[in-house]
Amino acid sequence: MNRAIITTSPNGLNTNILPYRLFQKAKHLGVWDPQSIDFSQDVEDWQTLTPEQQRATLRLVSQFQAGEEAVTVDLLPLIMTIAQEGRLEEEMYLTTFLFEEAKHTEFFRLFLNAIGETRDLSEFHTPAYRKIFYEILPAVMNRLRHDQSPEAIADAATVYNMFVEGVLAETGYWSFYETLNKIGKMPGLMKGVGLLKQDESRHIGYASFLLQRLICEHPHLFERIQNKLENELMPLSAQLNEESRAYGNPYGINPEESRNFSLKQMNNRLSVLARAKGKTVEEIYQTPETALGVLS
Repeated sequence: MNRAIITTSPNGLNTNILPYRLFQKAKHLGVWDPQSIDFSQDVEDWQTLTPEQQRATLRLVSQFQAGEEAVTVDLLPLIMTIAQEGRLEEEMYLTTFLFEEAKHTEFFRLFLNAIGETRDLSEFHTPAYRKIFYEILPAVMNRLRHDQSPEAIADAATVYNMFVEGVLAETGYWSFYETLNKIGKMPGLMKGVGLLKQDESRHIGYASFLLQRLICEHPHLFERIQNKLENELMPLSAQLNEESRAYGNPYGINPEESRNFSLKQMNNRLSVLARAKGKTVEEIYQTPETALGVLS
């Protein structure tokens, strides 16, 4: 096998493109340590929550915990695909992506350990949740092991980043801020959620760049992505919202507000991707981080 070494060639590293800039941000902003977060006040606050509030919080945390584990396990095929394409700067960024997903998995487990929660929480994984995380996500990511077509890559980034991270996780963050943050409880958990949100903004930003690049190279992919989001995935988001009603709303959240927030997130993702139309690949690579919603 003939290997081409990039960093000793006249090309070196392309330090101006978005993936490399995200790599720099990840080195500075993504190195927080879950073990340094103090959950002592959370342990006290947990006892002040009503049983209904505890159950609602556990449901949300358990879905994040399982979701972070799933995306940690399922990310490798995408990294391998990008590496095989010889996109070194993108691969460099994706090494931080995987590190951060693993760290998020650790964070939620440490929180559960701190409040003494050791029972099986999969009871909170509803049919729609299981369909997404137990079936669709691993299937679309593992497909990349044998199919690295633009369509397969677009499907993977749409499910993983645009939907799981860009719609479901963002709606989950919104729920944390509408519940625990509003009543001033669980500061350790909320600190970690804020750091997660910052990390995930880089993940979504990279995927928005990746999909924009693919759309620029293969314009038919925009319609494919739009169809997958609107007609295949968002109905599952609506089902998740309906299933959550069975647990009640001890914090007083209106389910319609949650549903509307999810729809807004989806529309925002599609609006960003639509900007790729008519652009050159070089313009896509020069996209500023702020244009993709990356937090500083």
